[in-house]
Amino acid sequence: MAKKKKQTFGERLREARVAKGYSLRKFSIEVDVSPTYLSQVEQGKVAPPTADRVERIAALLEESVDEWMALADRLPDELPDIIHGDPGVPDLLRAVKGMSPEQIKRLREAADEIREDKGKYK
Repeated sequence: MAKKKKQTFGERLREARVAKGYSLRKFSIEVDVSPTYLSQVEQGKVAPPTADRVERIAALLEESVDEWMALADRLPDELPDIIHGDPGVPDLLRAVKGMSPEQIKRLREAADEIREDKGKYK
């Protein structure tokens, strides 16, 4: 059985943009890039845009910012501060490396529960 090829940022962008009914020109205006640049991104000829533009793309397409950031190989602007703000965070990131999406989802749910419990016992 052949493995399905992972979509590139540009391929996914074109598919999502068209599905939402945006023309290349209209979408480029909304993202504040040139239509030529957007076309080149969709064709994989240039790298995905900056993190702030990827955030705008996700918002326009009403999709997950984190998924678009991962596809673009970008980090949201707030992550370096979060990582540097607590020495335990890099260790936590190393611990989750290699976990399945389901395991990460369960870990996230557990973190939310812990955060809620902490609020109860302040």
